Amino acid sequence: MPRSSTRTRSVRRSRTRRIGEGAVGALLVVRVGLMGLLALLLLVAGVWTSWQTAQYAMLVKAQGRGVMKVSACAGERCTGPYVPSSGQTRKLAKVSIAEGAADKGTQVEVTVKPGTTHAVRTGAAGILHAWVPFAGSLLLAALVVAGGMRLRRTAWVMGLLGAVLLGAAFTAL
Repeated sequence: MPRSSTRTRSVRRSRTRRIGEGAVGALLVVRVGLMGLLALLLLVAGVWTSWQTAQYAMLVKAQGRGVMKVSACAGERCTGPYVPSSGQTRKLAKVSIAEGAADKGTQVEVTVKPGTTHAVRTGAAGILHAWVPFAGSLLLAALVVAGGMRLRRTAWVMGLLGAVLLGAAFTAL
C-alpha cells in the first residue's frame, strides 16, 4: 500500500515573524507576572491590615480581657465603660470600639490594646470582624487573577472564600 500524501509540509517563517511571536510571548509572560505581583500585594496588604486587629482578638491572654457596655456611638467609633474580667487590668471609664463591631446598648467581650483606650472585640465574632479587610483583599485579588492572569477557577475560589468570610463576619455580629 502506498503511503498517504496527507503529510503537511512545514512552512518556514521569516525571521521577523519569529521575533514578533517571541516578543508577544514575552509580553504575555510579563503581564501574567505583573498581575501575579499585584494580586500578591493585595493579599499581603489585606493580611497586614487584618493582623493589626486580629492579633489582639486571637492571641491576648485572659488577663487583658473584659466586658464593655456600649453607651454612645458617634462617627466610626462607639464608646463605653470597660470592666476587666480579671483583677490584673484596671477599670476604664471610657474605651472605644469600631462601630461595626457592636451596637449601642449591648455588652461585648473585648480586650484593650496596651497603652491605648481602643478596644477590640474578642471571640468568634471579633476574630471574623478583624479579618474583614483580608476578605476584601481576596475579592479584589480574585478580579486581578481572573482578568489579568486568566486563571478563572482560582479566581472563583478566591472570590468565594472572600465572600464566605465577609458573610460569616456580618452574620456573627
